[in-house]
Amino acid sequence: MTTEPRTILVTGVTGYLGSRLVPRLLEDGHRVRALTRDASKLADHEWRDRIEVVEGDASSYDDLRRALDGVDAGYYLLHSMDGRPGFEQRDREMAGTFARAAEDAGVGRIVYMSGLHPEGELSAHLASRVEVGDIFLRSGVPAAVLQAAVILGPGSASYEMLRHLTRRLPVMLAPKWLDNRIQPIAVNDVLHYLAGALDLPEDTNRTFDVGGPDVLTYREMIQRFAQVAGFGRRLVVTVPVLTPGLASLWVGLVTPIPSGLARPLVGSLVHEVVCREHDLDELVGPPPGGARGYDESIAVAVTGNDP
Repeated sequence: MTTEPRTILVTGVTGYLGSRLVPRLLEDGHRVRALTRDASKLADHEWRDRIEVVEGDASSYDDLRRALDGVDAGYYLLHSMDGRPGFEQRDREMAGTFARAAEDAGVGRIVYMSGLHPEGELSAHLASRVEVGDIFLRSGVPAAVLQAAVILGPGSASYEMLRHLTRRLPVMLAPKWLDNRIQPIAVNDVLHYLAGALDLPEDTNRTFDVGGPDVLTYREMIQRFAQVAGFGRRLVVTVPVLTPGLASLWVGLVTPIPSGLARPLVGSLVHEVVCREHDLDELVGPPPGGARGYDESIAVAVTGNDP
């Protein structure tokens, strides 16, 4: 993949993906600008002095317009995960403001990280992520909306929920939809695709499914996590009575994951989330050496030995 140096804005830079994407973009030779409410929160990152920081609010058109001035592409890595009432409206308005400011600033591309999803009715949080992607696709700026299921890597909310459930519960009663199929992806492979989206043809405006090579049920993910981490075999017994709301409370009780954060994570597991296409591999190339499999992803996350 050949990448031309560009000026890039990253939002959500203090979050899980944003904080990892910045060094990847710098490594590729790009000039990176970050929009954050509080610049002091970036002080401990080793790349802090290599980027431009704009303090501002992502819900403010004026702040966004200032941050997007002279930018070639903007990464929108923001989404409500706190479960507060009205999050759909807040996310809708923020995305619309970002799209409008990007168009007015003459930005060449928006890149957004969304959730992999089937057709039909979705959980509230997953439906909101899809709606935000649609807002960008309907804007006047070409958008690449990447759609992933469970992201595997230490610090990822999905990974931490999986890790805590596996470690703490050798035997668990779980919702029957833990037998739905999921196509997880290693965080390094997500970063590869996010960075590669900058090299898409200029007029590309569409969604892209991204996932690793393995399709598993959440039950299988727990059992294989236990095997790789050396926890011993876990017994998962599914029952039909755990609704997503009850299951999120259950996760909050048996793990350190707050129930407000567990709700959107659990809600996404109600659906089968499997890639329907791998077109991004053809357009920007697959990760070097190929996408990382589930067992290898977990081994790397558990040991911290990322080659």
